[in-house]
Amino acid sequence: MHLLSIHNLSLPIEDPVLKFLLVLIIILAAPLLLNKIKVPHLLGLIIAGAVIGPNGFNVLARDSSIVVTGTTGLLYIMFLAGLEIDMGDFKRNKWKSLTFGIYTFIVPFILGYLGAYYLLGFSVLTSVLFASLFSSHTLIAYPLVSKLGIAKNPAVNITVGGTMITDILALLVLAVIVGMSQGDVGAEFWVKLSVSFIIFGLIVLFLFPLIGRWFFKKVDDKISQYIFVLVMIYLAALLAELAGVEAIIGAFFAGLALNRLIPHTSSLMNRVEFVGNAIFIPFFLISVGMLIDFKAFFKSWETLEVAGIMLVASIGGKYISAVATQKTFRLSKEEGKLIFGLSSASAAATLASVMVGYNIILSETETGEPIRLLNEHVLNGSILLILVSCTISSFVSMASAQKIAEQDNEDTVSGTSHEEENILLAVNYEATVERTVNLGILIKAHSNTDNIFALNIINEDKNESSVKNAEKLLHQATVTAAAADVQMQPLKRYDNDVINGVNNVIKEQKITDLIIAVNDDKGFSPSFVYNLYNGYLQNDDVNVLVYHAAQPLSTVKRYAVMIPENAHQEPGFFHALLRVWNIARNSGAVMVFYASEKLLDILQKITKKANIEAEFIIMNAWKDGEQTAARLKEDEALILFMAKRGMTSYIPRMRLIPELLNRSLADKNYLLIFPYSASEDHPEKRSVGNHDDFMEIGNVIKKIFK
Repeated sequence: MHLLSIHNLSLPIEDPVLKFLLVLIIILAAPLLLNKIKVPHLLGLIIAGAVIGPNGFNVLARDSSIVVTGTTGLLYIMFLAGLEIDMGDFKRNKWKSLTFGIYTFIVPFILGYLGAYYLLGFSVLTSVLFASLFSSHTLIAYPLVSKLGIAKNPAVNITVGGTMITDILALLVLAVIVGMSQGDVGAEFWVKLSVSFIIFGLIVLFLFPLIGRWFFKKVDDKISQYIFVLVMIYLAALLAELAGVEAIIGAFFAGLALNRLIPHTSSLMNRVEFVGNAIFIPFFLISVGMLIDFKAFFKSWETLEVAGIMLVASIGGKYISAVATQKTFRLSKEEGKLIFGLSSASAAATLASVMVGYNIILSETETGEPIRLLNEHVLNGSILLILVSCTISSFVSMASAQKIAEQDNEDTVSGTSHEEENILLAVNYEATVERTVNLGILIKAHSNTDNIFALNIINEDKNESSVKNAEKLLHQATVTAAAADVQMQPLKRYDNDVINGVNNVIKEQKITDLIIAVNDDKGFSPSFVYNLYNGYLQNDDVNVLVYHAAQPLSTVKRYAVMIPENAHQEPGFFHALLRVWNIARNSGAVMVFYASEKLLDILQKITKKANIEAEFIIMNAWKDGEQTAARLKEDEALILFMAKRGMTSYIPRMRLIPELLNRSLADKNYLLIFPYSASEDHPEKRSVGNHDDFMEIGNVIKKIFK
């Protein structure tokens, strides 16, 4: 009884501890209970919000605390959509996204206008605003699709890009209608809106990346980096509102701006997704559910009539748009369904537009009743639209996404079954541990989650201090990997000779890739060069990657990738090339390939299948490449394909590379890749020399990236 006297249990609950506890219980229980009956937990959170909200049992009020956290969740959804989009795919699909954006804006708009003007008898101004409600949509099912691992699917990419276009158009219509209702539309209005939107776009898309790159270079603290991301989201949202458009557009632009600075496999990306999916997005879904009032549909037939027209215009319009997009670009039926599922949910922009229209009072009746731009029947109808559209979006998106994911998995099996991947990180210096782990995570295939090893060789007198130092370094490596949701297997080995210890582990664990970090203080010292050429490179069946990091991987904008002539004839070339493709895919950096004309022609064909951003420059002589490497700009890095003496692609000038790197690239990131040379023990690691074989490798690359 004492507890009851402390907490006032009258409804709605006011105690902040009880409120937060109840919401957390709902967030926890929804997936556990609904997954058993195949109901998307997103829908469960919306229904739970309706039950506990002011229009249900009034357990919780939709007060400022719910609204603020829910607003963050909405911004988070749009931010993640921009952050996770593959910029290479986005650029390739920009015209498809534009086409879909036009389809999904015009078709529902026409249906909505016809229904409002001819069936409901609304004025032209009200009919236009009413019609714009159905053109926008909210990517409420995007977290579900992303969780299934198909965020890079073309259908998802097209839908996300189209969402930006149709939401901007719908919100611009809202801005214009509001201005017209207040008599403010004129040349000055259009100039102000256009200029402010352009300035907003330039600030977010060009200034934000510069600020982010500077911040991530200067600040290593993980918490500060995450807070910085939140600041960028809200700052972009505020700038969007100042420009006259909705905050969700700003959040989406912020995601695009930081896209290349937060690699998809990084620990920061893992934290951003984790906090959003665990707290902010569920709060938004619950807050949407709190708006639903089931009783409103039993009070007036006019409300049901308006709601019916809204459902037909919105759901029907989105379905027609999705089918038109599918037919136009010859997508599969499941991809067409996925486009419909993702775009069918109406919540954020629709609700914002309705509330703005509802709050605009045009005049008053003789009895003093306000005549609103959008009446209460539209407000109540929008609530039903939110419930039904979110339900359809959740079910359709989940069903189609699962089928696409299953098909992708089947396609990937044949492409990865023979491509064994065991990555070994040699961790010897505390300053290089985090950099080495981040590179190991970046180059791995998405399907590889636990085949990464961190090794430290104890070759001294096996005293207590050397053992503790080894354990410290290995712990640092596993913690860094765990932050990115990657399981690192630490290996501590006693051996009088470091080279022998590493080589033995390579054989025992069937290592395919060995990463060695260059110490900043020593660079390519004589002892390091000796150990490299006379030790590590004596393993003929492993790729050796020598890595130097002067800045975080996420801040590198471009890589100069230099490939010597005949490198494609080495048995390990294509396995090594996969590492370069993984860096491009996971970081979003542009790859500038320097190679012979013949090899560039083949690489261009593979690039079209692998979907990375790449440029191709003919390198007539190895000396030309050395000069290019020495002139790298800030935020550019070097990837150099090397070869041992006796290999087909070996060039005598390669022995001068360590001196060049020490002299000209001490302040730059660089990666030397020595492809393996053995093929007898690895029948699948064969030399590939004709175009058909190259295209086959291209297909394998594409499948592995899925």
